[in-house]
Amino acid sequence: MITTSTIAQILVNGLTSGAFYVLMALGFTLIFGILRLVNFAHGEFYMLGAFVVYHLTTQLGLDYFSAVALSALVIGLAGMMVEKTVFAPLRGRELSMLMSALGLQIAIQGVMAVVEGVDGFSIPSPVSGVYRSSWLAFPYERLLVVGLTIVVLAGFYLLIKHSTLGKSLRAVAQDGEAALMQGIPVNRVYAIAFGLGAALAAIAGGLIAPIFSLHVYMGQAALLKAFIVVILGGLGSIPGAVVGGLLLGVAESAFATLFGGLTAEMLGFLLIMGVLLWKPTGILARADG
Repeated sequence: MITTSTIAQILVNGLTSGAFYVLMALGFTLIFGILRLVNFAHGEFYMLGAFVVYHLTTQLGLDYFSAVALSALVIGLAGMMVEKTVFAPLRGRELSMLMSALGLQIAIQGVMAVVEGVDGFSIPSPVSGVYRSSWLAFPYERLLVVGLTIVVLAGFYLLIKHSTLGKSLRAVAQDGEAALMQGIPVNRVYAIAFGLGAALAAIAGGLIAPIFSLHVYMGQAALLKAFIVVILGGLGSIPGAVVGGLLLGVAESAFATLFGGLTAEMLGFLLIMGVLLWKPTGILARADG
């Protein structure tokens, strides 16, 4: 029997997962929308972000919130350097860029496996305890993920909608050649967009780090979730990434509660098939196609 308590628990658990999916998909779809690159190395920037937070907090003694912010900055700058050195020389050759992204994924995994090993690591949670009521139990560490995701989304919205950089990003996403003729430094915008996408992935990794164990292959599952979300929401659509992430999070939570974890894992692919049959461009496809 499904009770009000069960529904509430499904929603709050789904909101936590959905917040993580949104952050991952947001960076993924930003990079695709501007560079036209399906970045298969996106999960590795998520993994790198988590490991940066781990080392900053456990070895250097930095507080968790500062560590997440610094991790986003470091991985974002690294992403800009990667775009300049790996992808910029291949711009316009989409297949070559795609293969380079696959190679970058394998290279980062290999280097990190040598440096960090393949064992799991953990980060102490910055908050503890559980909010309890007669119909709901919600760990504070998961509430923190949701709250910080809302802050990041608000900042991202303000950047995209109300800043010069945001206008440049939108212009390049719509028509790179027209943007170049208007004096927008398109090459710089490409690098910044990739860096922003990498920084968002790093934030997702940092937020998840206290909840799940860290390992060098953790980016693979995260990349798969991001890919499912952007297909659901529409490739290149930022609102679609938000809607798709929340939809997948809540749906997985419902199926895991009612039918078990294995069914929930299958759900993402079933949703993709259903959406592609109903609307092949995704729920909120980009207006410019």
